[in-house]
Order: sequence, then C-alpha cells, then structure tokens
Amino acid sequence: MNKVILVGRMNVGKSTLFNRLSDRVKSMVYDFEGVTRDHIKDVVNWNNDSFELIDSAGLNLKPRESLYKEINQKIIDLIQEVDVVVLVVDGIAGVVSIDLELANFLRGFNKPVIVAVNKIDANKAKENLLDFYRLGYEKVIGISSEHGLAINDLLDAMVVAFPNKRSHEEEKKAFKISFIGKPNVGKSSLMNILLKQERSLVSDVAGTTREAIAEKINFYQDCIEITDTPGIRRSCVVTEDLEQLMVKAAFRALKDSDIIVLMVDGSDKALVDQELKLSFYAFKDQHKGLILVINKSDLMTEENKEDLTEGFDYYNYLIDKIPVLEISCKTGKNIGKLLPLIQKVWSNCSRTFDDSELARLLIGGLIDKPLYHKRNLLKIYKVNQVRKSPVTIKLVVNESAWFGPSQLAYFEKLIRSKYDMVGASIKFVLRKKNGNEKG
Repeated sequence: MNKVILVGRMNVGKSTLFNRLSDRVKSMVYDFEGVTRDHIKDVVNWNNDSFELIDSAGLNLKPRESLYKEINQKIIDLIQEVDVVVLVVDGIAGVVSIDLELANFLRGFNKPVIVAVNKIDANKAKENLLDFYRLGYEKVIGISSEHGLAINDLLDAMVVAFPNKRSHEEEKKAFKISFIGKPNVGKSSLMNILLKQERSLVSDVAGTTREAIAEKINFYQDCIEITDTPGIRRSCVVTEDLEQLMVKAAFRALKDSDIIVLMVDGSDKALVDQELKLSFYAFKDQHKGLILVINKSDLMTEENKEDLTEGFDYYNYLIDKIPVLEISCKTGKNIGKLLPLIQKVWSNCSRTFDDSELARLLIGGLIDKPLYHKRNLLKIYKVNQVRKSPVTIKLVVNESAWFGPSQLAYFEKLIRSKYDMVGASIKFVLRKKNGNEKG
C-alpha cells in the first residue's frame, strides 16, 4: 500500500488536515506548539485508491532538547519509507525561513513533494499563495483543513503522485488491543518490545505519549493491531485542556478495541480506584476482553506482592475471570508469554457455542437451582448465541425484569465452569417469550 506523510513545522495545521482526511483515527488538535509527538496513521480511500496517511510531529531541523532530536529522527525514518510527502505550510504567515529550510531538506529524499498551503479561506493566505512556489516544488495547492476547501484537489494530487500502484494481498482482519493504564507504567516500553522497534517515545517524564498510536503485527496466523494510549490519571487531577484531550484519546481507543491490556505498576502497593474503574468499565460496561499485566516485577518486594494479592482477593469477582501476568520490560521477564496470552483471550472472546449445549446448561441450571423473583419462578425457554466478540447470548424468558444482575451472574458462572472463558466478557440479552415462540 502506498504511503503519504504530512510534514511541516509546528502548529501549521497538519493534525487538523489529518483529521479531515481520516475517518477512523483522530489526531489531537490543540492551539499550542508541540502537541503531536508520536506519529499516527490511518488508511484513506479515495477514488478506488487506498493509501496509508501518516501525521507526524512538527519538524525542527535545529532541535536542542534530546526528546525533539528523537522526534526528528523518527520523522526522517518515516520519510524514507513513504511514497509521497505533503509539506503543510501556513498560508497566513507566508513563506518563513523554516519553510525554506524544510523544502531544501526534503529534496534530499528524492520523493514527490506536494506543498499544501493551509488556511486558504483567509484573504491573507490567498495573497501569499503564489509566493510558496519559492519553495521549489511544482505542485502547490491552497487548502483549508478546518473548512475542507480544496481537499479533493489535494487527494487527487496525492494519488497522481504515487510512483506505482503497489499490489498487495488483502490483509487478514486484525483484532485490536489497547494498552491502558496510568502514566509511566511502561505501556510504550512494552509496545516497543513487541514491535522490536522504537515506535513509541519512551521517557521517565509522565505524559510523553499524548495520542493513541497503533501498529499491526503478525503472530502465527493472527494479525494483531496494538494501540499505545496516553496515561489516564484520576479525573480530579486532570485539569489541563491538553490532558483532557489525552484522556479522550485513550477512551476512544478503548471503545474501538477488542481486548484491553490494563498495565499497572508492580512497585505500587495496590490497585488504585482509577485502575479498578477502568477494569470494570472495559469488562462489564464495554464487554471487552481484559488482561491485567503487572509491570516492573523486578522492583516488586515481598511486601508489594502480598499487598497486591490481598487486593486481588477483595476484587476476586473480577480478577478470577481474567488472566494476570507479571512482567518486566526492563529484564524481559515473561514478555514472551504476552502475545500467546492475548491470542488465547481472543480465542475465548470469539468462541462459537453450540446453542443446544448452552440451552441444556442454563435451563438445567434452573432445574438444579430454581431462582425466584418475589416468589415468581424464573424460566428460560430458549437460548442462542447471537454474536461473538463479545460473546452475546440471548435468553428468551418468562419475564425480562425478573432477571437481574445476580441471576445473570449465576448463568455466567455456569458457563465459565464448563468452558474456558478466561479474559472474555459474556453479555446477556433478554427477551420475553411471546405467544408464537416454542418453549
């Protein structure tokens, strides 16, 4: 698949343009320089062509801080991999020295370059448009990322600039994993280890990852899309607008995923409320597969371990249903067990049941242990699976309102006692029997 990258200096509207072109993935937009640090990408479809679009951080050819030097190197590596470069510039500001430096810099890659002059809806940008031919590129297009002006022209120019129509086999459908947790628990480090590359920026400074970034890897017969998300703090601590956007990006990734890997710091004494809320939200409310990964096991003391275990005992109604894996990104302990575990949980999440077996199990469970609601006997007439991932089971019953959380928990326990469903959520859908249905 052909690849296109958006590059330019900070705060010229690259992320706004990416969001205009991308249907699924959204880049963080904020009126402040340096918000985008990691690159994000999505597949864009245009006139029977598909290509991968990449939004990059602001490029600074003379960085002073080590973090921005690392960002620059990532962008350079990406430019070498892509087929077309879109240099995004600020039409209102006109041609500035950094734009000239970037234009000269890009010539060294021998790639097709399109100059996208943003904010063309402003009169000042229209006046400056022709001046951008000074950058030395033939294709200069005035656009407005915010208002969508001339976006079709830009897409046409991208497709025309592709050096070839790459043939590629249709990718196997990926199932999606998101690493979720507090800041600085090792999510980015783990992603880099699994991908065997420095995909996510890693720093001791909490909040280095600001956007949800995804990559696909193949593991045996499965294609797995892994997303690294910004750290989620307690809501009472989230005060800055930027961090609120980071939290939204993490929750958006959670809802779009099939399995959540909740990472916690093993050197902490216990799970905190925020981590527990995330667990229940993912598993019970959103019906996602869930794996608890305890990182920094090399820093765990016997006291830490005992405190965590006691906390698990208190929340065993959740912990008993999910796998728990201790790892160390620093020493590599148990890292090799994670992908097989993810694969196992995905198999459980996408399990297909035999409806007659399910019916015998659940209806038989009511015979062995009759359940009542205010002296009314609960009855199940029909059971069938209506969906997988998440496993969704429809129960046709005598009265839906009588089947509350405790009754459904009993049926879930029956299923888990017979089938290996570790890490997989089970969802029940209730329907009252009508006169035409056979009991």
